[in-house]
Amino acid sequence: MVEVTRNFTVDATPEAVVDYLRDFSRATEWDPGTVTCEQTSPGPVAVGTRWHNVSKIGGMETELTYELTRLEPGRVVFVGKNDTATSTDDITVTTGGNGTAKLTYHATIEFHGAAKLASPIAKLVFEKVGKDTEDSLVRIFSTKE
Repeated sequence: MVEVTRNFTVDATPEAVVDYLRDFSRATEWDPGTVTCEQTSPGPVAVGTRWHNVSKIGGMETELTYELTRLEPGRVVFVGKNDTATSTDDITVTTGGNGTAKLTYHATIEFHGAAKLASPIAKLVFEKVGKDTEDSLVRIFSTKE
C-alpha cells in the first residue's frame, strides 16, 4: 500500500473548494496523471456518482472507475477501482482565515495481486504526483475569481 499526504492552503473558501472538487470530472484540471475523466452515472453529482478515469502515471496508462463515497461540508472522498488497485482520495477542507482554505489531501493506493510488487517504486512516483497535485490546486484557486 502507498500513502501520500499533502497539507496546503489555497485562495478560496472551504465551500468553494468542496463545490469544485466534488465533480471528479475536473480531475483533468488538477490531477497531473488524469488524461480523461467522464461521469458515467446519470444526474447531478452526489454520493454514489461514478466516473470513468484514464490516468497515465510513470509512463503506464490505467483505467479506474471512481465513485464519490463521501460528500459533506469540509470533506470529499473518492474511491477508484480496477483489477490491480484501489485508489482513495480523501480531501479534508477547513477554514484557513482571510478567505483561504486549508486542504489535507490524503491518497491511498492499495495494489492487488502481483501489482503489490510495485509498491516500493510506486511510493516515489506518487510522492511526486502528490506534490504536482498540490501545485495544480494552488494554481487553480489563485486564478479563480
